[in-house]
Amino acid sequence: MQNVKDTFKEVAAAILPVTIVVLILQVTLIRLPLEAFLQFLIGAAFVSIGFFLFLLGVTAGLLPVGELIGKRLPRTKKKSLIIGTGFLLGLVVTIAEPDVRVLARQIDGVSHGEIPSGVLVLSVALGLAIFVALAMVRTIFSIPLHYFLVGGYALVFALASFVPDEYVAISFDSGGVTTGPMAVPFIMALGVGVASVLRSGSPASSEGFGLIGLASIGPILALMVLGVLFQ
Repeated sequence: MQNVKDTFKEVAAAILPVTIVVLILQVTLIRLPLEAFLQFLIGAAFVSIGFFLFLLGVTAGLLPVGELIGKRLPRTKKKSLIIGTGFLLGLVVTIAEPDVRVLARQIDGVSHGEIPSGVLVLSVALGLAIFVALAMVRTIFSIPLHYFLVGGYALVFALASFVPDEYVAISFDSGGVTTGPMAVPFIMALGVGVASVLRSGSPASSEGFGLIGLASIGPILALMVLGVLFQ
């Protein structure tokens, strides 16, 4: 019951400020048509309900299962299985990520089909999956995080010189949308679970975190490679 109350407070803190600001703007400045304003209020109610149910689901299912998978994998003693599972989970979670699909539809519409939404979703998913797998490699072999971050962003800025400007912008947006409500809870829980078993003698925070920041480089690189291929 306490979890339900806490979740309700989180949703209210997230949705109410936006709703209040729009309400103030409606009364004082923008004067949207009544139909459009009512649609906004109905949409805000639906978002609140959906967000509430989603957060309950994350707490009850995604986080515990992701962490349990992360804890069970190292016990198999198979490094290839840990890395392969990280890749597979990164792929499917990103394909299911609603933020990625919203971005893909918008880009498909703006580009008049020049960048198909299906190709963009798959590219982003592959990019993130590869870097989740690299994050598992980092955890297994205790490689410092900054090696991957410096190397990854050096490659990003090097590729940016050869990619059309529009793809550079889309690439960085794609890195942002992968840190959405589906990918973050599951992948972070997976990373913490793996690190807590492999590094039982040290705090999990030293190995299990930083994974999302590392994984978000993958979609940026994937979209830039796509820009090189499509130009």
